[in-house]
Amino acid sequence: MAGRKGPDTHHVVPNPNGGWDVKRGGGERASGHFDTKREAIDQGRAISRNQGTEFRIHNLDGRIAQSDSHGHDPNPRRTRPKGPVFRRFQQQTDQR
Repeated sequence: MAGRKGPDTHHVVPNPNGGWDVKRGGGERASGHFDTKREAIDQGRAISRNQGTEFRIHNLDGRIAQSDSHGHDPNPRRTRPKGPVFRRFQQQTDQR
């Protein structure tokens, strides 16, 4: 689920009274309130890195604008390429 708000996520969301909040996914209370989106993003990213969570940045309309993974990536990249092109490259480097 792309827009998931669980305990393994942190979100920067607009506050209805102005400013921006950093919230833990599924939480009611904000971890922090900031006057600017930039301040909220910087603090939220630091919290997310520290706790190894997914980090979601929302627009004023509430939609997710950006998402970062700081642990438990649901779509991790392969660390080693596979397939015939890689095997040829590996054979060439092994012969050196």
